[in-house]
Amino acid sequence: MKVWAKEQLVMRNGIRIASAMAAICASFLLLTTNAYAAEPELKGEFVQGGLIVGRTNPDAQVIFNGEPVKVGAHGHFVFGIGRDDEGKAQLQVRGTNGESWSQAFPIASREFDIQRVDGLPQQTVTPDPETQERIRADNVRIGAARNVESDYFAFAGDFEWPAQGRITGVYGSQRILNGVPGAIHWGLDIAAPTGTPVYAPAAGEVRLTAPDMVLSGGTIIIDHGHEVFSSFLHLHAIHVEEGQYVEQGTLIGEIGATGRATGPHLDWRMNWRGVRVDPWLLLEHSDN
Repeated sequence: MKVWAKEQLVMRNGIRIASAMAAICASFLLLTTNAYAAEPELKGEFVQGGLIVGRTNPDAQVIFNGEPVKVGAHGHFVFGIGRDDEGKAQLQVRGTNGESWSQAFPIASREFDIQRVDGLPQQTVTPDPETQERIRADNVRIGAARNVESDYFAFAGDFEWPAQGRITGVYGSQRILNGVPGAIHWGLDIAAPTGTPVYAPAAGEVRLTAPDMVLSGGTIIIDHGHEVFSSFLHLHAIHVEEGQYVEQGTLIGEIGATGRATGPHLDWRMNWRGVRVDPWLLLEHSDN
């Protein structure tokens, strides 16, 4: 396997993970060397919650676990590893000249936290029928916002911290809400005072802005391309509009405590297709 990024060893939930954090080629030129070879360049780690970015010949076919993966005009592709995925992930690349490359990657397992959250509005933990209907309507809007496969390839570059603050929640943790076992927490929580700026961690198109969703409160979804999306929850203010293209570092909102929250914080979540991945694995960790 060829890797174009410099690797960094970090600690996460008691295991050692090699996390590639270097930028892709700034020019995004077509591959000019080894153009007919099927073996791809890869960055990222095959670990639960990981996002793997690859690059191959633009005319190649990429198949991940038996399903085709979009290959962009510059040869970039991406796929995610789920929280509960186990065993091996199978990646295959078929070149235009009939050459085929295939490899099975063991998926590294992780231990996930158990987190207790008390003091939540009870109607958001055990909602009444009217609130349940509002939640269903919110989910329909969220699903529609993510039901797109764009040609953007911002996912192939580095991601930056969207806000500065204290980490109070992590991906994959089991939450006990007001003493009742709840759903898995899928985001990275960054606690900071209300009004703290939130910036786009990578470029993309704003697919959703909503000021008052039941669970997530003020919400933004950004499309980074190839079905990779970032969601930003519990916002106090929103400074972008649906359909707007934002560059990395653009001010998009402000931290708040809207929706199901006990205090002001940003809940940043990421998806590839229907797979929820861990934003923490894409970040440099010495800057926050």
